[in-house]
Amino acid sequence: MVCPCGLLTRQEEPVPLKSISVTLSICEFVAGVSATLNYENEEKVPLEAFFVFPMDEDSAVYSFEAMVDGSIIKAELQDKTEAHANYENAISQGHQAFLLEEDDCSRDVFCCNVGNLRPGSKVALTLKYVQELPLEADGALRYVLPAILNPRYQLSGCPEDSCLTMKTPVVPLEDLPCTISMVATVSSQHGIERTQSNCSLSPVEYLGDNKTSAQVSLADGHKFDRDVELLIYYSEVHAPSIAVEMGEPETKPAVGRTLTWLTLRCAKMVKFNSLLGDPVAMVSFYPNIPEAQPSAACGEFVFLMDCSGSMQSPMSNQNKSQPRIEAAKETLILILKSLPIGCYFNIYGFGSSYEAFFPKSVKYDQRTMEEALRRVKLMRADLGGTEMLAPLQAIYGGPSIPGHPLQLFVFTDGEVSNTFRVIKEVESNGQKHRINSTLYHKSDFKYGCIYGPTHQRPRTKLHPAVGRYQK
Repeated sequence: MVCPCGLLTRQEEPVPLKSISVTLSICEFVAGVSATLNYENEEKVPLEAFFVFPMDEDSAVYSFEAMVDGSIIKAELQDKTEAHANYENAISQGHQAFLLEEDDCSRDVFCCNVGNLRPGSKVALTLKYVQELPLEADGALRYVLPAILNPRYQLSGCPEDSCLTMKTPVVPLEDLPCTISMVATVSSQHGIERTQSNCSLSPVEYLGDNKTSAQVSLADGHKFDRDVELLIYYSEVHAPSIAVEMGEPETKPAVGRTLTWLTLRCAKMVKFNSLLGDPVAMVSFYPNIPEAQPSAACGEFVFLMDCSGSMQSPMSNQNKSQPRIEAAKETLILILKSLPIGCYFNIYGFGSSYEAFFPKSVKYDQRTMEEALRRVKLMRADLGGTEMLAPLQAIYGGPSIPGHPLQLFVFTDGEVSNTFRVIKEVESNGQKHRINSTLYHKSDFKYGCIYGPTHQRPRTKLHPAVGRYQK
C-alpha cells in the first residue's frame, strides 16, 4: 500500500499545504535540515489532523515545533506510556496537544497527532533533523529533498512523465497551490569544487576566497514536477575530515521514543545531564580503494520475482504502459540468456505464497535455461500480497554450493510487508551473499513508499548484504 504524507485528516485527506521553507546546512558529510511547512484548514468544519512524514534511514529528528493560531508548541521527550496519558489529558481538557511517535511497524515513519483544527486555522510545522549524506560513484555527495517537502504536481500542457504517479494533480503553473524556497549552505575544509542539480539553482556564491564555504538556493519558478536533487563535489573528497558540533547543556536526557507537545505557558532554563549537552565530533574517512577484481568462480544466481497483485499495475500513467510484471519478466529473460556457462541458478515467484522453479539450484545449460524461460513467460501477478520473508528463509536455509558464491536478485514494486523481519533476515545472512534489487514502480524510487507502511528505500534492505539497487 502507498502511504500518504503531510498533514492529513482522519480520512487521510490532505490539509492544504500553502508554502514550504527549507534551510539546508551541509558540513563535510552531514546535512542539517530545518523545514517549515505551512498549512491551512479551508473547510467550514473542524478537522482532526495528524502529520505523517518519512525519514531517510540515515536521518534523525532532533527538534519539532508547531505554531497553531499563534500558540507555540514544542517537543518534550517522555516515556511512551506517560506521553499517551499526557496527550489524552490535554485533549480532554480542551488544550492543543501533539503526540509524535515512531510507527510500530517501521522506524522511518513518524506520525504526529495534531488534534482539532478550527475552520480557517493556520498551522506552521517546523521539523529539524540531521542526515548523513551518501556518496555517489563519482565522489559527489547527494542530497534529495524528501517528497513531503517537495509535493508533486503535473503542469498542464507538459508531456506526461513516466516517473509521476497517476494521482499526481494536473494544474496550470499560475495555479500551483503552494510555494517552496530552499537555501543550502555548504562548508568543507577541503574546498568545494562545484555543485549540480536537476533543478534550476541560483548562481553559487562562495563565502570565502579559499572556496571552503558556499551558498546556493532553489531558483524561482520551481515546477514541482521532480525531486530536488543536489550534488556537491569536494576538491579532496578522499582526505580525512572532522566536523564538530557544540552541545546544548539544557537538553533533557532521552527516556523513550515518544515525543509529546503541550502548549507552552511558561519557560525556564534547567540544566540536565544529557548526551546532547556535550560537544560531538565526527571523523570521516573515505579512502580511495580500487575496485575489487571479479571472482573467477561462476556463482549461484537466485532470482526472486514479485508476483503480487500490485505488479499488475502499469509502469507509468501513459496510455498502453506495460504492467510492472511484464517489464520485470523482460529483464529476467534477458539476464537468463546472459548467465555464464557453468553457474547455478534458480527462480522463485512470491506473493502470499511462493514457488521455486527447481527443488534446488541447478546447473546452467541449454536445457535448464529453456525450461526456465518457458516458465518465466507463464508468470502472472496473481499471488496476492507481497510476503518476501518465507522465500528468503527457504533460500538461506538451503545448502550452499562450494566455489559458487550466492547472488540474490529481487524484482519487485517494493510494497513488501514485514519490513523489520525481512531486513533482519537479510542482515543475519549478509556474509553469505550479495543481494541486488530492481524496483518496478512509477513513482520516484528514492523516497517513495517501498515497504508497506514505510518509506524506507531499497538500500535499507540491501545495505546489510552489501548489495546494489536500481530503478
